[in-house]
Amino acid sequence: MSECDNNCNSCSQNCSDRNENNSFLVEPHDMSKIKKVIGIVSGKGGVGKSLVTSLLAVAMNRRGYKSAILDADITGPSIPKAFGIKEKAMGTEAGILPVKSMTGIEIMSVNLLLQNETDPVVWRGPVIAGTVKQFWSDVIWNDVDFMFVDMPPGTGDVPLTVFQSLPVDGIIIVTSPQELVSMIVGKAVKMAKMMNIPILGIVENMSYFKCPDCDKEHSIFGESHIEEVAKENDIKVYARLPIDPELATSVDKGMVETYEGGLVDGIADAIIKQ
Repeated sequence: MSECDNNCNSCSQNCSDRNENNSFLVEPHDMSKIKKVIGIVSGKGGVGKSLVTSLLAVAMNRRGYKSAILDADITGPSIPKAFGIKEKAMGTEAGILPVKSMTGIEIMSVNLLLQNETDPVVWRGPVIAGTVKQFWSDVIWNDVDFMFVDMPPGTGDVPLTVFQSLPVDGIIIVTSPQELVSMIVGKAVKMAKMMNIPILGIVENMSYFKCPDCDKEHSIFGESHIEEVAKENDIKVYARLPIDPELATSVDKGMVETYEGGLVDGIADAIIKQ
């Protein structure tokens, strides 16, 4: 172990000085009540991280829990689109109010603050990281049982900020069937372990397409290697999600809350039991 330079921000060691004197945790708003925080991560983009985030929030909401989504993907926000939210977030003297979806899920995303949803967010890393922290500290989250944090891909500024600044209870890793996922998942697993964040399990999206005529499953993106990857990294496979045109249509129309597939029920049950 190298000599300590007192710069905990760049250190992954879990020493007593770090825990007691150098906590980077940011306090939530005084009026917020958040019980569990679950991060949804991926090593690469385009694997369905926002989809899994949305489905989990909906699944928890249907079970009677109060769920919320903090959209930490600042430069590529897609959560408002999936829920069909057009209105903008409002603020009071006390703080920023999240927008509620059709079924009451609280959502905060940068697209709820921009004049037009297609306006690009051309910000440098520190500004983006600061915005994520503000979504936690300046937003008045009501009595939330499960908050799902939709993170951008990779292991850069935002995932580091979330892991250090928010009291994350665990993460779900989302991936796809291609062979390169072994390396990608490995990076996400190692980062979580460096930050002492529990890994709840892994979800493979776009695993197969089930033919409506013959009922046969077809591996559009190649054979799945998820079981091997999970075994290598000692994590559990929670679900293999199919390519479902009905689900894609629901998301495109902003009606993810109406989808009845129950694809993440097993994951939701496991999170509740955690």
